[in-house]
Amino acid sequence: MSFESLNLHPLILKAINDAGYTSPTPIQEHAIPELLAGHDVMASAQTGTGKTAAFMLPALHRLASPSEVRSRGPRVLVLTPTRELALQVSEATAKYGKYLPRAKVVSILGGMPYPLQNKLLSQVVDILVATPGRLIDHIQRGRIDFSRLEMLVLDEADRMLDMGFIEDVERIASATPATRQTLLFSATLDSAMDNVAARLLNSPKRIQVATSKARLNNIEQRLHYVDDISHKNQLLDHLLRDIALKQAIVFTATKRDADMLADGLSAQGHAAAALHGDMSQRDRNRTLIKLRQGGIRVLVATDVAARGIDVAGITHVINFDLPKFAEDYVHRIGRTGRAGASGIAVSFASSKDGIHLKKIERFTGQRIASHVVPGLEPRVKPRSGAGVQPRSTPSVAHKRSRTWSSDVPHRSNAYRADGDWKAGQNRSPAGNRDTWGNTASSTRAARASSGGNSRRDSFGSTTGSSAYFRGK
Repeated sequence: MSFESLNLHPLILKAINDAGYTSPTPIQEHAIPELLAGHDVMASAQTGTGKTAAFMLPALHRLASPSEVRSRGPRVLVLTPTRELALQVSEATAKYGKYLPRAKVVSILGGMPYPLQNKLLSQVVDILVATPGRLIDHIQRGRIDFSRLEMLVLDEADRMLDMGFIEDVERIASATPATRQTLLFSATLDSAMDNVAARLLNSPKRIQVATSKARLNNIEQRLHYVDDISHKNQLLDHLLRDIALKQAIVFTATKRDADMLADGLSAQGHAAAALHGDMSQRDRNRTLIKLRQGGIRVLVATDVAARGIDVAGITHVINFDLPKFAEDYVHRIGRTGRAGASGIAVSFASSKDGIHLKKIERFTGQRIASHVVPGLEPRVKPRSGAGVQPRSTPSVAHKRSRTWSSDVPHRSNAYRADGDWKAGQNRSPAGNRDTWGNTASSTRAARASSGGNSRRDSFGSTTGSSAYFRGK
C-alpha cells in the first residue's frame, strides 16, 4: 500500500514525500482509513511504529478544509503525558503540515512561562498539543475556546492513566463539543483502557497491530548481574568505553541519581548530561538539542525520557536501575533501534530484582540472556536456569570495595512529568545512596580512621570533594 492510496490531501502527500516516507506502517495503514471515515478509534501502538503520523495525517487532512465555526480556538487537541512527547508531536506536525495554509501548531506545557502561553492562545490556533495539568489551568482561566474543536487525541493514554492524569483528561474532554472525533492510542488495550474508552469514545473501532516481541527483534537485549553500586559503576564505565557505542541513554530510578551519575560520568571524561522532570523547560530543550546534534554522548535520564525522544544516533540503552513497570522497559529500550536500525539494550540487575525480570520477560515474551565481563563477574549466583553467555571482551581488574549508603531515606517534592508541581512523588527507597556509591577506601572503620574525608570512588581514585559525593 502507498500513501497515495489512502486518499490524503495532495499537500500532505508532498510533505510526506519530502520526509522520505515511501509506504505506511501497519498502524498507519489500519488507522488512517478509519479516521478519514470519521470513526472514533482506540489503537494499540508503540513508540517507533509511526503512531504520530497515524493520527496526525488524518487530522491535517481535516484541516485542509476550512472550519464552519468562526473562532480562534483549536480544531485538533492532542493530549500527551510528558513535555518531551508533546514537543515531538509538535515537531512532527509542523513537518507533515508545512504546505498547508491552516495548520498552526501551539504547545502548552508545564514549565513554560504563562505570559508566553497566554500570547500564543490569544492568536488563531489550529492544532493544540498539551499536557493535561497545564491545559486545565488555562481552561479554568477561560483562555481556551473549544467551540470549533473537531478532534481529540489521547496519545499514550496508558501512560496518562499510570501517572494519574485520567481525571484531568476527562475534565478536559467534558469541556469539548460532544460531536468531536476521539482517538485513543495506548501501548496496551486492557480492561483499564476499555473503561476509559467507554467514557470518552463513541462506538470506537479497535485496532491492534503491534506486539511487544515484534518491536524488539532489532534490539539485542543483555543482562548483567551486579553485586552493588560499585560493581554497577565499573560495568557502566566498561560499556561506555566501547568504541561501538555512539550515543547512549542511561536510565536511573530517581532524579537525584540522574544528576549525580551525570556529574560523575562527566568527571570521568564522558560527554554526559542529565534529563529529568525538575529541570526547566529551557534546560530540557537545550539538552535534547545538544543530544540530537551529537554534543552529548551519554544522556542520564529518568523515565520522563523513556517516551518522546527520537534520536537516530542512540545505539545503546542502559538500564542502570530496572523500571518498576514492564511497559516502561519496552519504552526505555525503544529509544534505540529506531527506523529499522539495530540497537543494544543492557540491563543491570541485583539478586533482588528477580520479580522485575520475570515481569519484563513475561510482558515481552523474550528471555534476556545474561552476560559477564571477564574480570567483572558477579559474586552473587545468577537465577536458576539463566544462560550465562560470556563475551569476548578485554579483562578488567576485578577490585570492588563495599558500597556506602546513608541510613536515612531521601524524600523530595517533585515536578510531574508534564512540568506541573506535585508533592510526594519520586521518593527514593530506604537506605538511599548516591549513584556513584560513595565507597569507602576499604571498610567503614578505615574511613573513620582517615577522618571521614578520604573516600575512594568506584574506579579506585581517592577523593575528598569530587562531584560524585556532592551533597552528601
